[in-house]
Amino acid sequence: MLAPVGHQLQNRKICYTVSIHVYFRKHGALLLLFNGGWEHALTLIAYIWKCERPGVHGGGGEGVERGRVAVILEQGTPLQMIQLLQTPWEDRFRVCLDLVRLLHFLSRSPLGSVGLLDFQPRQFITVSGQLKLTDLDDVSAGEIACWTDADCTLKFPHRNFTVPCSTRGVCDGLNEKRNIYNAYRFFFTYLLPHQAPPGLTHLVDHIMNTTGELKADINQTLEAFEQILLLYKSGLHLDNLPSGNGEYRCWPSYSQQGCVLSVHSAREAAYICNSHSQCNSFTLTGQKTWTGHHLASFRSSFGHLVPDSASEVYVKKSKVPQSPSS
Repeated sequence: MLAPVGHQLQNRKICYTVSIHVYFRKHGALLLLFNGGWEHALTLIAYIWKCERPGVHGGGGEGVERGRVAVILEQGTPLQMIQLLQTPWEDRFRVCLDLVRLLHFLSRSPLGSVGLLDFQPRQFITVSGQLKLTDLDDVSAGEIACWTDADCTLKFPHRNFTVPCSTRGVCDGLNEKRNIYNAYRFFFTYLLPHQAPPGLTHLVDHIMNTTGELKADINQTLEAFEQILLLYKSGLHLDNLPSGNGEYRCWPSYSQQGCVLSVHSAREAAYICNSHSQCNSFTLTGQKTWTGHHLASFRSSFGHLVPDSASEVYVKKSKVPQSPSS
């Protein structure tokens, strides 16, 4: 029987003990999939319920009524770290931001604090560019019990952290700290620092230091990420843009055939163009990224210009040679 989301099993004469609600309560971690207000959970499209009558086709012993449930979820693209490392900083920042928002939800989920025991990228997918959690087999709902502080130790390959054992006999904040540090070592380390905009590097460094040393909780970490997003989308980080020539690298580019980068405005594009001796012009196209930034195409010549009313072309000023004084 294929049933839409929210449908309740009605035929109690056949399988009155089997209810989709009860099933997912028994499998508590799966509740995270169906929280309508959580944008980083996979969307449940439908579920398939098969009722097994007592004593029929292995349906259980006499007097026992059972049911099986399979879920159908939305499709996404598996997260590939190698490919992600070759994407522009803006897209890598989005993955990290989505991850922090996810961890913020898990710290206050309907099941309590939830820890991800397997934090490999394969546990995640992207749907229309948005990061979503797909594998909930290795999660821990609720803090672990403890007698002493020694019972609340997080052990990583190169670092150990300990949280206090509370008077309630649980390791308060252990799941949250585990999630933050795993996000730091599996995602932030590789995705955040490289090619960060010059006006945001001090904020990125702050995030790297606080998460790598577990000096910030998930609220403070999310606040730091949201601050970067606000500055980047508004262009306020350009107020203190350094002057002079800086090292220009047209990597990662949105185009494999040329140098296409995301910029907030023509001012930022001009700064990038001026920082590279080979850049003689740039074009602001009509295309935009998910943050509203323009895609700018940088060129070293004027060949193959194509008329486009939605684009603007900017040309670097040439220095007029001065005649030698007599």
